Amino acid sequence: MSDDFEELLTYVEDELAFATSHYNDSYLDRRISSRMRRTQSNTYADYLETLRDDPVEGDALLDALSINVTGFFRNPNVWAGIREVLASLTDANDTVRVWSAACADGREPYSVSMLAHDTPAIDESAVRILGTDISEPALETARNGVYEASRTVDIDEQLDFLDDYSAYVDRDGRTFRINDGIKHNVTFERHDLINDEPKTGFDLVICRNLFIYIDNEYKQSMLRTIARSIRQDGTLVIGKAETIPPNLKSAFTVRDARLRIYHREPTEASGLTRERSESTSHL
Repeated sequence: MSDDFEELLTYVEDELAFATSHYNDSYLDRRISSRMRRTQSNTYADYLETLRDDPVEGDALLDALSINVTGFFRNPNVWAGIREVLASLTDANDTVRVWSAACADGREPYSVSMLAHDTPAIDESAVRILGTDISEPALETARNGVYEASRTVDIDEQLDFLDDYSAYVDRDGRTFRINDGIKHNVTFERHDLINDEPKTGFDLVICRNLFIYIDNEYKQSMLRTIARSIRQDGTLVIGKAETIPPNLKSAFTVRDARLRIYHREPTEASGLTRERSESTSHL
């Protein structure tokens, strides 16, 4: 890593409050290089000067650095597994709280809501979904619930997971608008899995395809934040290319290894209470 690149990352972490130290250098370099091309910056040093002089570019870089690769019903076989989880949860609980962490522009939490409405075995009125992300522009898109198809993104194909999505999405040419009935179950807020406190009391947490961008030494603390956000006997779904770190495996048992669906063990068995006490004793 060059000194100029290191200085640039330090600025982004200290001044823009984005935890560059947690991410793979290759991922950071790809996203930064994209902004350098947009601003016609030839070197890291040039781009750092652009960041210092132009607050708008800082916002653009933060948006570029957020993980925003998403889609409706991404990996359909996983969503078949999520359908089974939701059905069992609504059968056993009056209210089911779902957290879509690092939700990008909201397609994942809206997929959960559509799935709940489309499945007779699921009581959609019991399902409450929170979508969170670190990117305010992505969250603004999510709240609006309006998406545009492109040459590389076929939204119609994504929604074909459902037999007839027209009951949930209004289509006008290449524009797809989530209807109010689906939006009613979903709320959005900003949350940083690296720096913010855990949530509480969620029955199902979905956090897919984030950890592949994170350095191994930081995955543990982020997954511990997620684990503490899930109630005992709740469920976690991660990306198909991701794994639970060995020292956190006691917090989960495998529900479906192929789909990366895990069952949250009671706190006493998981060791999370002990870890919290130890960390508190050093404060």
